[in-house]
Amino acid sequence: MDPVTHTLSGIVLHQFGFKRKAALFILLFSAIAPDLDYITYLWGTDVFLRYHRGITHGILALAAFPALMAFIFRNKCGFFYCWSISFLAYGTHLLMDLTNQYGTRILSPFDWNQYSLDLTFIIDPYISVGLLLCIIAGRLNRAKAAVIAGVTIMLLAGYVGGRAYLQKETKKFLKTKVDANIYKIYPLPNDFLRWWFLVKSGDEVKTGFADLFTQKVCIHEKYDMNNNDPAVLESRKTRAVRNFLYFAKYPYAEVKRDDKKTVVTWKELSYSFMAGEKFAAKVVTDKSGKVIESGFKF
Repeated sequence: MDPVTHTLSGIVLHQFGFKRKAALFILLFSAIAPDLDYITYLWGTDVFLRYHRGITHGILALAAFPALMAFIFRNKCGFFYCWSISFLAYGTHLLMDLTNQYGTRILSPFDWNQYSLDLTFIIDPYISVGLLLCIIAGRLNRAKAAVIAGVTIMLLAGYVGGRAYLQKETKKFLKTKVDANIYKIYPLPNDFLRWWFLVKSGDEVKTGFADLFTQKVCIHEKYDMNNNDPAVLESRKTRAVRNFLYFAKYPYAEVKRDDKKTVVTWKELSYSFMAGEKFAAKVVTDKSGKVIESGFKF
């Protein structure tokens, strides 16, 4: 989820009645603290791609950060109280991030694999607006702010649960239309009944849309993943591609050549429904093979 949504979640948690001194600050800061890894953006978008949702989004940080907050604010509201609310807000952030397809290294530093439920897009306006309306309603009726917050949390849990059901039904439907070994279903922005899919059989990957409402499957593209073009192999040596491959689950490299240069574009196929070069790393070399441009774009 985006930092604004995480900030809203911290305010909603405060509505449950955590009124001791510094409680609001602890909840807010803990709710956004995992995203302190945004600082890696200073070293480039590819570095950010590699390290975002890494160590700060893992179970070790979930244990350590609340302990740090509790130690700092122990004299204001008590060690265990501070630890509990910080753990709640920090854990809520990790849980929300786990629902979307970007993935998070939730078991780091013990396991650096990315895990994701693929239920929500990176930015989900229904969740953000729901939290905002909860805050507004809570301010208008302070006596029932905790009840409003509780109802909001249940509604949002129901929303995510509903998406999980639709994802499961989409996968079942897709299996009746396309024969493959691996089936992956990804959310589309602001859509419920139409999902992006990726299926894999051997070295072939197909991507497209599966629509529960129209009961149709549209294959968008087919890819041969066994690409041993020398330009592809050389591009792997660049920092941008190395960091991209650390993040990507289904990377695909496309090569274009002309008289002056060779362009290798790496795409993450789970995001290939997005227009333009999104979640893509590009390496441009001259005729002699010298890299003249490399980088990553969200």
